[in-house]
Amino acid sequence: MQITEILARNFRRYGDEIALIERDPALNKRTEITWREFYHQSNRLANGLIDFNITPGDRIIQLMMNCIEWLPVYFGILRAGAIAVPVNFRFDADDIRRCAGLAEAKAIVFGPEFIDRITQIKTDLDKTINTYIYVGDPEKKPQYAILYSEALSAGKKEEPDVLIDLYDGAGIYFTSGTTGHPKGVYLQHRHLEFSCYIENQHHKQVHTDNFLCIPPLYHAGAKMHWFGNFLVGAKAVILKGVNPKAILEAVSEERATIVWLLVPWAYDILLALDSKDIDLNNYHLDQWRLMHIGAQPVPPSLIQKWKIYFPKHEYDTNYGLTEATGPGCVHLGLENYHKVGAIGIPGFDWECKIIDENMKNLPPESPGELLVKGPGVMKGYYKNEKATASTLKNGWLHTGDIARMDKDGFIWLIDRKKDVIISGGENIFPNEVENFLMTNHKIYDAGVIGIADERLGEIVAAVIAPKPGCEISEQEILKFCETLPRYKRPRKIFFGQIPRNPTGKIEKLKLRDHVNGITKK
Repeated sequence: MQITEILARNFRRYGDEIALIERDPALNKRTEITWREFYHQSNRLANGLIDFNITPGDRIIQLMMNCIEWLPVYFGILRAGAIAVPVNFRFDADDIRRCAGLAEAKAIVFGPEFIDRITQIKTDLDKTINTYIYVGDPEKKPQYAILYSEALSAGKKEEPDVLIDLYDGAGIYFTSGTTGHPKGVYLQHRHLEFSCYIENQHHKQVHTDNFLCIPPLYHAGAKMHWFGNFLVGAKAVILKGVNPKAILEAVSEERATIVWLLVPWAYDILLALDSKDIDLNNYHLDQWRLMHIGAQPVPPSLIQKWKIYFPKHEYDTNYGLTEATGPGCVHLGLENYHKVGAIGIPGFDWECKIIDENMKNLPPESPGELLVKGPGVMKGYYKNEKATASTLKNGWLHTGDIARMDKDGFIWLIDRKKDVIISGGENIFPNEVENFLMTNHKIYDAGVIGIADERLGEIVAAVIAPKPGCEISEQEILKFCETLPRYKRPRKIFFGQIPRNPTGKIEKLKLRDHVNGITKK
């Protein structure tokens, strides 16, 4: 069933029930809409877009911060038969221009935070874009844009007469770009449909569940996790702003049952609990049944400590890629807490294997590249046949991640293939060293890269962010690392914040720039 039809079904079944809630702690503001309002708003936008000469297959940029309009806009684009192109809100003007140019976008829907960036490149955008729709304070609307409310009023609340096939294009999602320029991942309606069912299979959402959505909705992970609730007409809360108090207040006051956290946010909650800045007795959390984490490797020590404060929580970790329609091609499983540290087993209807450089299957415990195969594998990279051919081979998606499979069939993520450090002929995986450093009680965050060395080729360098109020010296860290095998020990220690993208992944290029900037001083 297409996801546009799932929305229509939710309207028919649960029209007067709450679908979405937006919480903005900074403004002390709470907004909600019903499934009826969600459905009608999406239809009105779809019909409005059609009146603005948007035709099936046209690409529409969606450049918005998380807000209650985000999902109705997304579904409105799909219902018009157009292809949604959600764009990272951290992209600068040049990145936005590049994405819009690659997609040959015909329209853009944007929020007030992006006015300056869009205005800066509007002459270039005008080459393909003829419709600018602004979602935000009417007084800040640029002259070249029309208000979202005007776009809605231009359209009828009934579904447009547009036929959509499961093999029609639905989205172009740009990769995180942690290792280079983002590529456009081309997804079809069948991919989005599958992601609804796989998420529900993994986390068993029912109509009474309530999903707290914190990560950015432009990213496949956040939206596809919400799809599990969406499939059964369960409500969701969109939280603007991230801090431990705001998260726990949202869980408590909205009676959230499922929360997907990124590693830094989980650490922040634990730090606030350790320091007594927050007291769990002040919140109603008995209904919170599931905490799951994805988007980056999860240190086992983090989850072990989490279970001390939240012993009744079910836990799952999910591995995924934009190229695999978000999370779930590998997942730990609610019943497999004894394997914390692993990313898990093949997800529902997925296959996985680990190969060497000659494409041969590797035996248990041998590190190699992780390949996945299943209904969520992308159609390809948009207008990039070369990259598609190197990533998709015989139906298998080459993830670029190094992993191993243990004797029980559980997969353990080691590192990105491109980030492997080769020192004196030995392969060193930065994630292993990062996880080790994170076991130090004075360290809040750590990032590891290789830097050039005349003798060894590369040596391990670590960038350390101490916990607030803690002091730790270079010598302390080097001493702490003496339990590591000698070749894995960091030879250089730097201090600073670890650059991470909105989904928590370390941006290795920026980390290298940070280290290079220090070494050149």
